[in-house]
This record gives sequence, structure tokens and C-alpha cells, in this order.
Amino acid sequence: MGIYLVSTDPDDWADDEVLRPTALALDAELARRGLAPFAFSPGRGFEEKLYRPLAGYDRLADALTPGQSPLEWDLLLPVDLPEPFVLPVSSSYSDTTTVRGAGQVLATARTLAEALALPLAHIPADCGNLDLCAWFDSPAVSAHPGPWQDDLDTAFYAALYLRAAEHALREGCPMHYC
Repeated sequence: MGIYLVSTDPDDWADDEVLRPTALALDAELARRGLAPFAFSPGRGFEEKLYRPLAGYDRLADALTPGQSPLEWDLLLPVDLPEPFVLPVSSSYSDTTTVRGAGQVLATARTLAEALALPLAHIPADCGNLDLCAWFDSPAVSAHPGPWQDDLDTAFYAALYLRAAEHALREGCPMHYC
């Protein structure tokens, strides 16, 4: 059990009892804003478990990027949005669904990764099945010393949100929590 951050499967987008109402509400909101409906591009899967304390990451995000925390969304779209918006449909963990563009989350996540001096060349980039969780729990972490090791929980979330935004943009698929 727990909370997972996952890529959205095209079948779930079309049929899932939570995601289908979200898809319909999203297209209606995009039309209201004069934007084209969301075009789903099925891509490779992404799955990571949110299993570490978030407090340090949340503090760092608030300090370095006030009002831009990568945490504040329920649905991450692989598009540029001028601002996040809220859909009047339930998400997995809320009565509404906050939608954010992956480009904006990526920019914020890069700022946090740079501040921590994450060794991004060594951290898994394709997170198909808990690859980040496994890496952060492995001896590989100690092979790359740096200030990021002072708070591995914060470093984990910085890497998680960076890789999630990269994945959404690269694969053209939304990300959500389940």
C-alpha cells in the first residue's frame, strides 16, 4: 500500500472510474480556455512510490521557488500551461483535481536538483518500476558523494519530480497519483 506516482495508461484514461471523468472535465476546461483537447500519447510506463518523509523537500521548494512547488498537483500534463487550474472532479486523494503543466514542474525541479547538486548522470532517468526507490535504497548512493547526501529524503523527491516531469514530456503522457 501507499501512494504511487505513475504515468497514465491510455485504457485507464478512457475507462477508469477516476480518470475518465478527469479526462472529460479536462477537455471541457481546455475548450473553455480556447485550447485544443488533450491528445493522449501512450508511452512507456513510470511508477515510483512516495515512501519517504516530504517535509525537507517541501521546505526546500518553498524556500527556493515560492508558490511553485512541484507538489501542488493531482494531474501533470505533458503540455505548457500558463498556470495550474482546478477541475471540479475527484482525484485519487482529493475532492478536486489540480492540473499542472510538466514544463513548469520541470523548471522548478531543475532548480531544486541544482541546489542539492544531485548527481543526475547517475540517478535513473527511466523509472519504469520503482527504479528511483531501488537506487536511493542501494549502495550506489554512497558512490556519489556530495551535499545532496545530507538529506536523502529531500534528494529523493527532487529526483522523483524531475524524472516525472521529464518522463511526461518525453513520452507525452499525463502523470497522476494512485
